[in-house]
Amino acid sequence: MGPMRILPVNIAMTFLRRVVMRSRSRKFGRYPKAGWANSAFGTMQASVALLVLFSLVHPLRAFAANPDLENVLAGSRQQIKNLDYRVTGRITRVEGDGKRTSYKFVAKAHWFPDGLRLLSVFSGPGSEKTSLLLHMSVNGHLTIEAMLPGERVASALPFEHWNDPLLGTDFSYEDMVENWFFWKNQELLAPEKYGARDCFVLESTPGAQDRSMYTSVKSWIDRGILFPVHVVKTLRGTGQQKEFVYYGLRQVDGAWSASQVEAKLQGKPGSSMMVIEAGSGRANLSLKDFTIGQSGAQGKK
Repeated sequence: MGPMRILPVNIAMTFLRRVVMRSRSRKFGRYPKAGWANSAFGTMQASVALLVLFSLVHPLRAFAANPDLENVLAGSRQQIKNLDYRVTGRITRVEGDGKRTSYKFVAKAHWFPDGLRLLSVFSGPGSEKTSLLLHMSVNGHLTIEAMLPGERVASALPFEHWNDPLLGTDFSYEDMVENWFFWKNQELLAPEKYGARDCFVLESTPGAQDRSMYTSVKSWIDRGILFPVHVVKTLRGTGQQKEFVYYGLRQVDGAWSASQVEAKLQGKPGSSMMVIEAGSGRANLSLKDFTIGQSGAQGKK
């Protein structure tokens, strides 16, 4: 128990001792019974005050920790901490009229002692490339570096651009990592089914120290594998929602992943699809593999 928890208890105990000492030293005079009653009433008041303070100091006695919430967070965070992969794939924007625009990408990720690093390189029909390096600390703090087409060096992506569309798709730069599992504020809602899957429903909201373009993220997490199958994010300022659906869940090298993720922005026709075509779940990556601007995202083994 820290100092802030100990202090109210000491105050309450001191108050109780003083009341009891006064009751013992009080001269009852002509009305001993009245004096005894006043003393007993004072002691009872002190006891009630003490109980109230104890209930404030130890709220977990009244509201026990939710073991399901602890299980969901521990399982979801551990899957991210186990990441060590290289993948290739494509990201496609499908317009409302069916028109498709696709980009190829290579990506790799690894959890280090200071958190997660994810390096992705996207290339279109031409030779221009977009490179992204995301770093999420063990506390969920996110930083994003980008080297956009025409640029020769990478620079920190300003926070106000985190929600910019990635290559014109419905995915934003921040959407590349599942940082909300590490936010401070987490609440488990009533369980629901999503399709045929029984799911935990987790609502995550960023704390003061959590930088995000979203005010909340609601995740439907499969109870059996503790992997998200459906996510709804609410944008800061506008309240607009973005929906993500995870398809083709599979276990590769002991880790669960989705082969496809679809993103759709509320009120906007069409959607976007990120598809994993090939990869390895045990890439044995090191810090030297995460230098933005190197040739491709594959680096050296």
